[in-house]
Amino acid sequence: MKVFPSPGLSVRDPATMNLLDENGLEVADGDLYWDRLLRDKDVTLTPPAKAKPTTGGDKQ
Repeated sequence: MKVFPSPGLSVRDPATMNLLDENGLEVADGDLYWDRLLRDKDVTLTPPAKAKPTTGGDKQ
């Protein structure tokens, strides 16, 4: 399964000690650590929504 950090949270991979980035991380199904974070809603299975670019600015 591929996990992504929930919006507004920083989640560390215990194997590498690196923070998960927005591209997510492929982890083993049934891994107790990731299952617990998923249950606690610290990570999600859906990728984060892309921010819509703002155009222009204050046009007068």
